[in-house]
Amino acid sequence: MSEECSCVVNGRNYNELSTRDLQVLFSETEDKYNELKNLGLKLDLSRGKPGPDILAISEGYMDKVTTYKATDGTDIRNYGVLDGLPELKQLFSDLLDIPTDKMIVGGNASLSYMHFINVILALYGAVIDSDDGTVTTFSAPWSTSETKILFPVPGYDRHATICEDLGFTLIPVEMLGDGPDMDQVEALVANDASIKGIWCVPLYTNPEGKVYSEATAKRLAEMKTAAPDFRIFWDNAYAVHHIYEVHSAPDILRLCEAAGNKNRPYYFASTSKVTYPGAGVALFASSDDNIAQYKKHMNALTIGHDKFPQLRTVEYFHDADGIRSHMWRIAEVLRPKFDIVTCYLDRELGGTGVLNYTKPLGGYFVSVNVPDGCAKRVVALAKEAGVVLTGAGATWPYKKDPKDRNIRIAPSFPTLSDLKTTMDIFCVCVKLAALEQLLIIE
Repeated sequence: MSEECSCVVNGRNYNELSTRDLQVLFSETEDKYNELKNLGLKLDLSRGKPGPDILAISEGYMDKVTTYKATDGTDIRNYGVLDGLPELKQLFSDLLDIPTDKMIVGGNASLSYMHFINVILALYGAVIDSDDGTVTTFSAPWSTSETKILFPVPGYDRHATICEDLGFTLIPVEMLGDGPDMDQVEALVANDASIKGIWCVPLYTNPEGKVYSEATAKRLAEMKTAAPDFRIFWDNAYAVHHIYEVHSAPDILRLCEAAGNKNRPYYFASTSKVTYPGAGVALFASSDDNIAQYKKHMNALTIGHDKFPQLRTVEYFHDADGIRSHMWRIAEVLRPKFDIVTCYLDRELGGTGVLNYTKPLGGYFVSVNVPDGCAKRVVALAKEAGVVLTGAGATWPYKKDPKDRNIRIAPSFPTLSDLKTTMDIFCVCVKLAALEQLLIIE
């Protein structure tokens, strides 16, 4: 915990105050809000971008590449190598414990893999597991009938955007402490063949920073689904983004294979927030059948990704331990920022009964719940005071939070000083919105 922030919780529960006390508190809070608004600030907590202090840790990354030859003799300046350089595959294999023959590497965004996979499913259907494993068949293209995808909430808005872009129907399911509510998930998929998949961020969930348990992953791998082409979109975006201590995601590829559902998982990862978001490398891993299907259609898209970032990544980090060491340097920068956020939430709003939040175990975000019906008002108040927050509802399908209460905070970009100011404003906005609601002020 940052020594600069006193986190003593001394808030009074707003729900237990008299109307007169609420009115006095409202007047004091409104005065503080107007004082902050008059500062004319321009601050941003809207997206999980690495700040300049984090980007500086990768100094020298762009200068690497001392040779144009890959280990297999490939000239990286030329065409070819559709599925990525072997040395980068080995680096990812050592880091994430994925067999090299189960992956494709290249490109700078795992979102590109996610979108293209869903386009393939929409146009061509999915590989179906055969009883004896010798016959490869395909389901009907997902675009030929209604396709529903489960979306644990609160969740990652970009996953929702992919499905919305392709016309898939999103169904929210509740997130628990160790992953999605599997009783709810299993009941839904057992009887509805139009439910074709589920999005999962298994390690440091976006935005709550939770970790999927082995038991949850095992149930996902083994569950009976009405749809024979059901898929798990396993976005391990924060695989090495530890803040306080190291956690690991369950091995979904091996769990599904052991359960006889080897084609069920699609695994994604990238170095977007490891080095530079625009110049990193991405990974897609799955079964042999799924990899073969992807490469067939990828062949029509490109002759091969830019191989300079691939070799640069290997030369810069050397090995998996090089990445782990690098990420602890990033954690040392992120940790005080997360401490400031949680400190302000505890000190300013703890005990008031108007906010609860999940302290993240790692990742890039802090998820908070304000009183039902107040999230949009908090975001609007913050904007008027010069602070841009992620839009209310962004963590729900179609950006429609039915309770209008969840807000995602992204503390990675601001300086420590700006973050303190931003959190001061945020907490005042939460108080003001809650008091307006309690006093029925429009």
